Amino acid sequence: MNKNLILSAAVGYNFQQIKFFVKSLRKYYDGEVCFFIDENEILEKELKKYNCNIIKTKIHRNETINKRNEIFSKYLENKDYDNVLLCDSRDIYFQGNPFDFNYGGPINFFLEDYRIKDCPYNSNWLIKTYGKDAFDGISGKTILCSGTVLGSSSEIKKYLSLLKKHGSEFKYKKKFKYFITFRPDPEGRGCEQGHANYLVHKKIIKDYHLYSNSGGPVATVFYLKKIIFDSESRLVNDAGKPYLLVHQYDKRWSEFSHIVNNFKNNL
Repeated sequence: MNKNLILSAAVGYNFQQIKFFVKSLRKYYDGEVCFFIDENEILEKELKKYNCNIIKTKIHRNETINKRNEIFSKYLENKDYDNVLLCDSRDIYFQGNPFDFNYGGPINFFLEDYRIKDCPYNSNWLIKTYGKDAFDGISGKTILCSGTVLGSSSEIKKYLSLLKKHGSEFKYKKKFKYFITFRPDPEGRGCEQGHANYLVHKKIIKDYHLYSNSGGPVATVFYLKKIIFDSESRLVNDAGKPYLLVHQYDKRWSEFSHIVNNFKNNL
């Protein structure tokens, strides 16, 4: 039996914000889960009820996205898993076991339904980290989401190491007003996504598999073109199969909240 791990962050969150994640996950998956959190006794207590491991940190919640990979990497040191899923928490729920799929690569990335150049957020992260020339070279590529990455333990460790290296060498160029006051630029909070897209689309990561948003096991809902639910209130892909993981569902909550609530109430 495979030994798998899900790594996520919940810094600055209360349990209600990630309850859907945890409760839906535990319906389908009984393997190891680890969250890193801040000093939050109530959250820690609730997560332990669902048999989740905890890493405590003192970083500010605004630093979570760009610091989490260092914490993930450290946690994985001297540990051996078959597969690891790195993912967000607040805006994810599960419709199946995320490891119950025949993945095509040693590391797998999940695409959105939009090109980098058509998204102002992704364009900004790439331009402000790698520059306009690098952006132009991959701007026509489809966005991949760094909030859901799944692969073998060894490949995930390599990926995290590359993110750390590139995050150090290609720092987000924040606006002058933040530079002179030594404050973080809020627009740079998601620049990890820029690094992930650069590493994959520039083929610095050599051996990987990309899944389309419409046909794969993971839905990234923000730019998802087709929203289709089955009779059990599960979001399904073009093949009519329920996605194993649904990400960014809150971005379009007003369109289908009643259906997702049906699914949630049946957990």
